[in-house]
Amino acid sequence: MNVLKAFLLTLCTVSSKSDLQKQTSIYDININSLQGQPIDFKAFKGKHILFVNVASKCGFTPQYEDLQNLHDTHGDKIIIIGVPCNQFGNQEPGNKDQIMSFCQANYGVSFLMTEKIEVKGTNKHPLYAWLTQKEKNGIKNSKVKWNFQKYLVGPDGQLIDYFLSVTSPKSNKILKYLK
Repeated sequence: MNVLKAFLLTLCTVSSKSDLQKQTSIYDININSLQGQPIDFKAFKGKHILFVNVASKCGFTPQYEDLQNLHDTHGDKIIIIGVPCNQFGNQEPGNKDQIMSFCQANYGVSFLMTEKIEVKGTNKHPLYAWLTQKEKNGIKNSKVKWNFQKYLVGPDGQLIDYFLSVTSPKSNKILKYLK
C-alpha cells in the first residue's frame, strides 16, 4: 500500500510540475515594434501594460484617440501597446509604413505599436497565446472577438483581465487599476 501511495504522490508532483512549466511569463515573450525593433517587456516591470489589437478601418478606430489620451495622462503608470491585426473584416490591410502614417496623422499616436500579427487561429502570435490561454497566463482563458479588444497586465506581469471592444480605454473598468 505504501508503494501505491508513493507512486500516486509522484504522479501528482510530476503533473503539478508540468503545469507550472506550461505557464510562462509575459516578460519572456518576443515581439518586434512596428519599426522592426525588438520590444523588451521586462523594461515595463512595475507598470501596467494595456495590449490592444488595433485596425485602421474599424468602427472602433476612433478609440486611438482615447488610447493616446490614456498614454498622455497616465503614462507614468501604464504602457499602451497597439497590436495591428488584419484578422477581423480585413480592417488593417496596410503595411507598417501605412499603419504608422495613418495613426500619427489621424490620432497623433505616439504610444508603442508592434508589428502586425495574428491574434487568433493556428498562426496566433505567442503574445496572444499568453494573453488568451490560462495554461500560459495562469489566470483565465479568452478569445479575441474583434478589433480593439483590450488585455490589461499588472505591474507584476500577471494578467488582470480583458475588456471587449465596446469598453472605452477611459472606462473605470480600466482606470480603477491606475489609482
